Amino acid sequence: MIAANNVTLRLGKKALFEDVNIKFTEGNCYGIIGANGAGKSTFLKILSGELETTKGDVTITPGQRLSFLKQDHFQYDSYTVLDTVIMGNAHLYEVMKEKEAIYAKEDFTDEDGIRASELEGEFAEMNGWEAEADAESLLNGLGIPTELHYERMANLKGSEKVKVLLAQALFGNPDILLLDEPTNHLDMDAINWLEEFLINFDNTVIVVSHDRYFLNKVCTQTADVDYGKIQLYAGNYDFWYESSQLLIRQMKEANRKKEEKIKELQEFISRFSANVSKSKQATSRKRALEKIQLDEIKPSSRKYPYIDFRPDREIGNDVLAVENLTKTIDGELILDHLTFTLNREDKVAFVGGNERAKTVLFQILTGEMEPDEGTYKWGVTTTQAYFPQDSTKEFDSDLTIADWLTQYSEIKDATYVRGFLGRMLFAGEDGVKKVKILSGGEKVRCLLSKMMISGSNVLILDEPTNHLDMESITALNNGLKKFPGVLLFACRDHQLVETTANRIMEIMPGGQLIDKITTYDEYLASDEMARKRAVYSMTEADN
Repeated sequence: MIAANNVTLRLGKKALFEDVNIKFTEGNCYGIIGANGAGKSTFLKILSGELETTKGDVTITPGQRLSFLKQDHFQYDSYTVLDTVIMGNAHLYEVMKEKEAIYAKEDFTDEDGIRASELEGEFAEMNGWEAEADAESLLNGLGIPTELHYERMANLKGSEKVKVLLAQALFGNPDILLLDEPTNHLDMDAINWLEEFLINFDNTVIVVSHDRYFLNKVCTQTADVDYGKIQLYAGNYDFWYESSQLLIRQMKEANRKKEEKIKELQEFISRFSANVSKSKQATSRKRALEKIQLDEIKPSSRKYPYIDFRPDREIGNDVLAVENLTKTIDGELILDHLTFTLNREDKVAFVGGNERAKTVLFQILTGEMEPDEGTYKWGVTTTQAYFPQDSTKEFDSDLTIADWLTQYSEIKDATYVRGFLGRMLFAGEDGVKKVKILSGGEKVRCLLSKMMISGSNVLILDEPTNHLDMESITALNNGLKKFPGVLLFACRDHQLVETTANRIMEIMPGGQLIDKITTYDEYLASDEMARKRAVYSMTEADN
């Protein structure tokens, strides 16, 4: 058990947390959710002891061991992979190394023998003899092959280091497990393995993640960070989301009925208060009126953008015909004679780890790049809107947000344009912000506004969820599900792909195309290799 008792954390004058009281118990997996900047990762650091509180404290059941997923990918470069994992239980590792050092002595003394005996007993109590086998089992489960187990961490790729550090956190059956974004940079098989591990894990798990699919699979409880407080709810993320939306609707309906009752009583009082025969009745109605209290609906501090793509015209039967598209860049064959035809109801998800090929195809289809061979032809009824993965050029401007969006609108009316910005949470003075100083999430919301205002019936999106919080991802997911046009998109959000796409395409490393009319989960289930190919490269900035 781990608990926060009257925890307050002040950053300057602002209180990030105020008198938080919450208890996390054995056998539950808690998903920590909240708007960007609410303090989810900060709260994990408080629980781990890495961050001091302004007031209050954190208590842990005596004798229990806490493990926290490390994010420093270079900290263990001088150690072997196996040693790095075993370091997850620091005391066990210390005992193991001290024991090895004693046995390595040439001048072994009686005192050394006594100490070695003590260490052997302690080592056995901590299941030390199974430590290497347990560490290897975790590594193999996460996809780190046996031949890498004795390699130096410095020799591993970034995505491999991520897996080793995750294995370190899981090692030794910790009583309390804290995980901050554990699925980042994991391939599909590793994520599936982690899901099963946590589902079968009997101790306390507290996890922060933007992966809704993952939270829904593993969490038994949801902890909502809002207004400097943390409120516990039973169930996973989807249950919390649907329940919270239902509760707001119910409270609004209850208030509406109360308002009608108040109006009715007020009318009665005004009509009959001067009438002697009705005066008693009017007095009682007054008393009834005084007792009616409108429930204060405290809206969440998190904001959900309103994303709704409405095409200006209905799409025809001829959408897109691609024939023998081929592209080689720097001697690498990216696209190899791609041929396919799109239908008017297709929502196509491009999956797999070959990110470059997806982007190149989208750039060709939008006219930003020429193919080496082959042709493509859009239907005469189609209009396309493109969300690029790299939007640097788009925002290299001194324009304000409002002026930037106006240039893409057929209707140049300021009120009309600001309506689209308001939907995407750019209210009031936000409209005069310069686009070049926007955050990553703000730029994404601008691009989505541009797509909405275009009225296109074909949307092409290259990783639109990058930089978005869960609220915006949920809104985008809902918007794409109800979009009546054609979609071509690449996205790492499993839930968005599964709930939106009806057709799956994957461009293989050699440039060939796999094309199936199916859902994402069915596609993964039908081909074991498909899961293994869903490995996304890490940039140096990620390391």
